[in-house]
Amino acid sequence: MIQVSTTISVREYEPQHQPWFEKFNRAWIERYFWMEPIDFEVLQHPDKHILAHGGAILMAYAGEDVAGTVALKYVSPGIYEFTKMAVDEKFQGLKIGRLLAETAIVKAKSMGAHKIILYSHTSLATAIGLYRKLGFIEVPVDGPYKRSDIKMELTAL
Repeated sequence: MIQVSTTISVREYEPQHQPWFEKFNRAWIERYFWMEPIDFEVLQHPDKHILAHGGAILMAYAGEDVAGTVALKYVSPGIYEFTKMAVDEKFQGLKIGRLLAETAIVKAKSMGAHKIILYSHTSLATAIGLYRKLGFIEVPVDGPYKRSDIKMELTAL
């Protein structure tokens, strides 16, 4: 068997990435939960809801294929929300989610973050496990999302 190595890289979001940002996130949200009204808005207009308010979006590539995404939403000075992380099913298992998360943490720090928060659901055990490995700890849930039952934060940036 011949093994082919694919280079994984992370790039800054550009407007042409919007269809992938929406597609990857809709896939996991609809698979496990349901789309909330805010999801439609954010996924269709990330420039307006994430970038225009001081956030950032990163896109993972496997070779030349767009493979995943993650966003950092500005919450308040020094605080960003880690949100909308998704990896295309055909690229799962390549540790792209971990690379996206690690890159997002570095990006948040470069943007002046002293805390990153996230909202998730405990049924997403793989994601929760990754967040814990990265140093996120569970805190009381106070979020705006009906489908989230866990809030985590990272303060060791």
